[in-house]
Amino acid sequence: QVQLVDAGGGLVQVGGSLRVSCTAPGFTFSNYAMGWFRQAPGKEREFVAAISRGGGNTSYSDSVKGRFTISRDNAKSTAYLQMTRLKPEDTAVYFCAARISVSRLQVRTTADEYTYWGQGTQVTVSS
Repeated sequence: QVQLVDAGGGLVQVGGSLRVSCTAPGFTFSNYAMGWFRQAPGKEREFVAAISRGGGNTSYSDSVKGRFTISRDNAKSTAYLQMTRLKPEDTAVYFCAARISVSRLQVRTTADEYTYWGQGTQVTVSS
């Protein structure tokens, strides 16, 4: 059973930074493309960022491009989302997702492409 554990959320002021992580114990992490999504109250879940299984290819939503960075450490079975210059509209529950991938370069940007999901971690940006 694949399990993803999201962590690192919290309360941060506008303009601040925060890093959330997604740990995936118990399976071959390097075989999976990873993604981050978020869901604000009353809104649909939306794509934030994705990274290929090899880490060599990434993709970002327009709303976070230039402010957020997705990365992964396959040796630690962990994916990260480094968030900078945070805005109140970044407030949401952040979820990581995983999908097994044959390609080392392919990224996935829609929720229905992913098979496994973390439990989510709350990020609140206060003004």
